[in-house]
Amino acid sequence: MKINKKVFARAALILMLAFVIFSIAAFAENEATTAETEQQEESVAVSEETLAGTPESADTDIAASSEDIAAAEDDDVPEVIATGDAEEAEEEEELSIFDNSIWALLPPVIAIILALITKEVYSSLFIGILTGGVLYAITESGFHFTRIFDSVLNQGIIGSLADSDDVGILVFLVVLGIIVVLMNRAGGSRAYGDWASKKIKSRRGASLSTFVLGALIFVDDYFNCLTVGSVMRPVTDKQKISRAKLAYLIDATAAPICIIAPISSWAAAISGTVDGVNGIDLFIKTIPYNLYALLTIIMVIFISVTGFDFGPMKKHERNAANGDLFTTGEDVYKDVSEEPVTSKGKVIDLILPVLVLIVFCVLGMLYTGGFFSGVNFVDAFADCNACIGLPLGALGALIICVIYFMVRRVLSFQECMKAIPDGFKAMVPAILILTFAWALKSMTGMLHAKDYVAAVVESAKALQILLPALLFLVALGLSFSTGTSWGTFGILIPIVTGVFKPTADNMSALFIICISACLAGAVCGDHCSPISDTTIMSSTGAQCKHVNHVSTQLPYALLVAAVCLVGYLLSGFVQNVFIVLGVSIVLLIAVLLLMYFVQKVRAKAAE
Repeated sequence: MKINKKVFARAALILMLAFVIFSIAAFAENEATTAETEQQEESVAVSEETLAGTPESADTDIAASSEDIAAAEDDDVPEVIATGDAEEAEEEEELSIFDNSIWALLPPVIAIILALITKEVYSSLFIGILTGGVLYAITESGFHFTRIFDSVLNQGIIGSLADSDDVGILVFLVVLGIIVVLMNRAGGSRAYGDWASKKIKSRRGASLSTFVLGALIFVDDYFNCLTVGSVMRPVTDKQKISRAKLAYLIDATAAPICIIAPISSWAAAISGTVDGVNGIDLFIKTIPYNLYALLTIIMVIFISVTGFDFGPMKKHERNAANGDLFTTGEDVYKDVSEEPVTSKGKVIDLILPVLVLIVFCVLGMLYTGGFFSGVNFVDAFADCNACIGLPLGALGALIICVIYFMVRRVLSFQECMKAIPDGFKAMVPAILILTFAWALKSMTGMLHAKDYVAAVVESAKALQILLPALLFLVALGLSFSTGTSWGTFGILIPIVTGVFKPTADNMSALFIICISACLAGAVCGDHCSPISDTTIMSSTGAQCKHVNHVSTQLPYALLVAAVCLVGYLLSGFVQNVFIVLGVSIVLLIAVLLLMYFVQKVRAKAAE
């Protein structure tokens, strides 16, 4: 019998992980038992000392106790109930022994390592969630087995699905999936593909067109990922660009574009985390120092123009040139029907729904910010709730699209309704991964990982020269391990603001650089993390296997991150945007050119 080495390695890794977890649990339980025994011994010693006291004091204590009992006689039952509630609340609030420590980052680290090793994201995320549940169940009083199920299910998976913001994103995904199916069924995507194939006749043109479209859809990264993917997929497929490369182009023009766009959901979210200064004004000032976003855009343009690829992406692109767009693993979206049901489709059947979706999503976000109640445009966008505004706008756009396609007679009402379950089906992989990712995020929240990271940043404030680089690394690590860039800068920006205490008239250059470093690190970690929302939706938009996207994108993101680190080290000494940004751009292009020519030389030598 042949042994599958990959399966054996996965099983061995999971068994080893289980052994480590239960070893920790056994150790914690032993420590808790020892502590409990010592506490009982101390109690016995105290009791013996009390019994050895004077008779007078004993009589006094008895008399006092009798008076207390008599005084509490009337409200005895409420007292007992209150005591019981207090004890129950105390038990519920009992913290894990790993709370607010480096161990709180273990669940996402395990999930990420397993995902990269096994190439399977669902089980990896679930094992990470389970690890968080086990750590949460270990307290000073012992190992509470039932807390595993409560944390994993009630507070993790079910809790994330009960959160209104999370459900809003899921609704937005489903509605967007329905609109995409409608555009495909109406023939809009095929018509655009036919038109674009006549205009775009090279891989370079297809890559640059994807970048330009991503840059134009700067309102929200979620909307960007799914829209650009559905529109450009037929074009990139025809030009034999791998799905992994398409997913990278989508991801690299989603968050990096939104983080430097003043009119976006990201600008609104960031401005809401700053106190004492104008949030939008600060956001605009951070744009020139947001090295990761700017350098990522430059890198996308460079690899699109030169056709240069490295790392696992090179293999994917070489296979795509030979007709294999997926390289590894099957097409996880192969059951999603995209065949048009009519030949009447035109380019307008794709462009108009996209424009309607953009307009309605912007209006939805403005509505949640109070724009239609008299709030000015900037404040309304700053105070908007994208998790409500986006699904609200998407639902409105869906209604308009259905009416439009029926009036155009390209789809009947029955055909429009059949698109609803197919649109939902198309989003099932993204919904599953997002649900597990949110549950994993809940695990790190219950273990108070953010408090540990906040303490690390506070301890480094004395090193002000190195602070931008340190903040970039901390933000990158936190965003990578939790999968949320918004949560990362939501944690770090108030800390940085507290350290510098800026005012509307006095924002130092170092303060602006440090805020930029937080934003850049958060986007970088989000870009690299396999449990990030935007990474997941980039895979969904490109209809690429998620682990393929993560493994091919990581070397590209880490190269840019390394150059950013050098730039932020320099910014601590020279707080001049032209020098910092200029040196960073020159360094990135120099490294890319060196790698490009080395690859060319090796290719010629191999011939």
